[in-house]
Amino acid sequence: MSTVLSLLGSPSIRSRSAALLGELEQRLAAGPGGPRAVARLVLRELPADALLRGDASERGIAAAVGAVAEAQLLLVATPIYKAAYSGLLKAFLDLLPQDALRGKTVVALATGGSVAHLLALDYALKPVLAALGARDIRDAVYASDAQLPADAGRHVPVAELRERLDQVAADLLQPRPVPRWLRPAAPREAASMREPAPLALRCPA
Repeated sequence: MSTVLSLLGSPSIRSRSAALLGELEQRLAAGPGGPRAVARLVLRELPADALLRGDASERGIAAAVGAVAEAQLLLVATPIYKAAYSGLLKAFLDLLPQDALRGKTVVALATGGSVAHLLALDYALKPVLAALGARDIRDAVYASDAQLPADAGRHVPVAELRERLDQVAADLLQPRPVPRWLRPAAPREAASMREPAPLALRCPA
C-alpha cells in the first residue's frame, strides 16, 4: 500500500468532514495485506499567521508541504461552504508548489447540508487538484448531513454511505494495471529489426 496522507480542511474541532475522513481511513488501515499507517494533517492546527501570509518557509508549514510531497495517496476532506471548499483548505493548497500532486493518487471527500452541494466537488475542488498536477483523481465521496447523523456524540454513516466508502476503499486497495500509454513499447519482431537486404545490381555485359 502506498504512503497515505489525509488532509482535513475543516476549521471545526468536531465535524462531519472529520468523521467521513475517519471512516475511509479505517477502511484503508484495515484492508487486505495487514494494518497500514494513515497519517492525518489537520490544517487548522497549522500556524494561522503563516498560513494567511502564505509563508511556506515557516517550519510547521514547510513540514506539512513536505508530508504532501512524500505521500503517494492523498485523501482531501472538506466541508462545503456556499458551493465551495473551505478557505482553510484553499489557503494550504495555494502554498503547494506547481505540480505538487503529479504522480499521486487523490481522493476528494466533502460534506454539506444537502445533496445540492454535491457538484462543488466537480466544479470547485477537482479543478484545483488537477491544476496542481493530479492526474489520478479517483471517484469522490460526498455526504449530506442526513447521511452522517449524530449519534451519542459522534457522526455515524448510514448504510448507503457505508457501501459507498467500502467501494472507494476497495478501489484504492486494488492494484490497477499500468495505463497503456505508460507501458514500455513492445519489442518489434526480429524480422522487422533486420537490415533490408541489399539490392542485387546487374551490370550490362
